[in-house]
Amino acid sequence: MCESRGPARMELGSSWNAGSVAAVLPAGGSGERLGAARPKQFCTLQGRPLVSHTARALERISWISDIIVVVSLEHIETMKSIIQKYGHKRITVVEGGVTRHRSIFNGLKIFAENKLQKPEVVIIHDAVRPFVEEDILLKVVKAAKDHGAAGAIRPLVSTVIASSADGCLDHSLERARYRASEMPQAFLFDIIYQAYHQVTYKWDLYAAESIIKDNLSQQVCVITDMKEDAVQVGFLLHETLKSHIKQVKGISVSLCKDDNCMQNIILGQCFNFICMHVKKSAFQETQQLVDILENANISTLYPVVLILVHLNVSENTSFSSEMEDLTRIKEFAREVKKKNILVYGLLIHYNKDDPQLQETVNSAATIISALIKDRNPELIGQLLVA
Repeated sequence: MCESRGPARMELGSSWNAGSVAAVLPAGGSGERLGAARPKQFCTLQGRPLVSHTARALERISWISDIIVVVSLEHIETMKSIIQKYGHKRITVVEGGVTRHRSIFNGLKIFAENKLQKPEVVIIHDAVRPFVEEDILLKVVKAAKDHGAAGAIRPLVSTVIASSADGCLDHSLERARYRASEMPQAFLFDIIYQAYHQVTYKWDLYAAESIIKDNLSQQVCVITDMKEDAVQVGFLLHETLKSHIKQVKGISVSLCKDDNCMQNIILGQCFNFICMHVKKSAFQETQQLVDILENANISTLYPVVLILVHLNVSENTSFSSEMEDLTRIKEFAREVKKKNILVYGLLIHYNKDDPQLQETVNSAATIISALIKDRNPELIGQLLVA
């Protein structure tokens, strides 16, 4: 780190060739903290926008080959008009991103994409800090060349305190032992670009995964067997799910007799299925659905959620019988998980004359929506009760 104390002239070494150093100035702030009508970088200081002062300070340094100013899309034309009005040279305007991190990365990419000569060292400096001296810039550039990265620091002038858990003063730091980090910073271009690229790539993956997961959780296909009770509850569930999930398909079909119908639905790229049945030994039909999913390669793209809903119409179901169902579901779920299909069990106690039937269906819809959204691996093979 290079301490910002005062001028100490340093000559630029002969190893620095033209194009060896460039600068990126992030200027995408909205000015909300300042409370101004316009972003801080465009506020005037002595009749000139602040960003223009900063650009001019860097333009005066002959060994900085290119200056990249990164601004938000709505201010690109404003920045271009400033360049034209004040006669700025060696400046390229780049559209920023949604964060400061991404804006800087956008500024770096212009070199990586060979639109400008790639520098050996790149300076990162705030567009709203025009009072930067050449000596400090030179120090951080030289340090970056030797160590890969460097930045300006200054002694602490304010008292820094540490608070206890209850918010009271615990102790103050010894200021002489600490420094405040500030701009400018400098990096070997390959190091900083690779670092930003890797972090941004991971962020993009997480964001993409989140978007995909959210989209997949917004559609489900409800499949019921042809028995009257299953059709009735299936219809109630179908209508109730519409308040939880955007797209709900419904079909009453005997899987063994209508493969074509099922294949057409699956080929419509549905990733969530609810299979409702009355008889306990419905695993043959469910296995048939799994086979159709596997043949269509749907689960290759992303895990498919398959919720087996057993409609219990008997009031005399024993505990041992329910445990048998649970064991079978666990075994089945363990096998099909290898095919990237996540199986969950849901038990609904059903009496068509029950005045609380809709309440039970509401509970089932809530559970189903949560299972589809979360895809919780710990609940795979479990038998939940609505």
